[in-house]
Amino acid sequence: MRAYYTRKVTGTILSTSSSLLAQQCQCRFQLSLLTLLLTPDYPIPITILGKQTEQKKETMKIMVAIKRVVDYAVKIRVKSDKARPIEHKPSSYFISKSCLSNRTVSFRFVSQSGVETQNVKMSMNPFCEIALEEALRIKEAGMASEVVAVTMGLKQCVDTLRTGLAMGADRGIHVETGGPLYPLSVAKLLRALVEVEKPGLLILGKQAIDDDCNQTGQMVAGLLNWPQGTFASKVVLDKEKQVVTVDREVDGGLETLCLDLPAVITTDLRLNQPRYATLPNIMKAKSKAIKKFSPEDLNVEIKSDIEEVQVTEPPKRKAGVILSSVDELIDKLKNEARVI
Repeated sequence: MRAYYTRKVTGTILSTSSSLLAQQCQCRFQLSLLTLLLTPDYPIPITILGKQTEQKKETMKIMVAIKRVVDYAVKIRVKSDKARPIEHKPSSYFISKSCLSNRTVSFRFVSQSGVETQNVKMSMNPFCEIALEEALRIKEAGMASEVVAVTMGLKQCVDTLRTGLAMGADRGIHVETGGPLYPLSVAKLLRALVEVEKPGLLILGKQAIDDDCNQTGQMVAGLLNWPQGTFASKVVLDKEKQVVTVDREVDGGLETLCLDLPAVITTDLRLNQPRYATLPNIMKAKSKAIKKFSPEDLNVEIKSDIEEVQVTEPPKRKAGVILSSVDELIDKLKNEARVI
């Protein structure tokens, strides 16, 4: 730091020691080095090297939404419960009617009620891992002060939230709900949490591997009226200009967007490689704070117009035919497939 004092020197300098000159100038700073250039009628530059008061840095909070899903390495099995009639609402689609006690009742028949999750390994959605990793990298670069991980669902979702804390998130938020959540309900809950936490950036995985909806990020951006960058393969944050540049993968190649903060970003697979949670960090995660909410606390009503009618396994593909020679292949392409 450099300060200028204007003095007209008419006397004689008796000493050039730093301590004496500091007393003569009556400087209120703690000086470690003092240099004076004394010229009549000219400013005296005083160079001061010492402790300076650090200005308080502006901080930005990043919120990351994570989801608990069946582990990607687990073979999915559909529940084997038998068909049963379930009473339908009058506005719903039905396939049969039955008159009982002069009352018309609508029924639908469900053969399978969902995917088997009992005694099945559950993990964090891989796209959510990428979103959390990107948030942690932004924080490590000094562009953010805090990373908050958010999840919604049953009480077992806290285990997935602890994994996010072990990866490096500072604290967690769990919105405990009873039944299944569809994208619009999740988006409404996220909007309510954003209004509470006031983050500068909301990052989500582009989709979950259980339903592959790819809708939540777009919906919450619309509810918040924030700009959005979906399918992000590169994220560059400019804190001074309060913008974020996103390279997104589209059918024709790459599209670059410049978004004003606050913004919503959904992550693609090629954005980064998520880190592993180390054992010391797993132990530290047990002491990190997790705040709990209910939908009622956030004034959000959980309802959906979507009804899951049936869950079935995809049809099995026919086994391939192994051919012993090129001549046999040509014969089948010519006579059976008729493509040559």
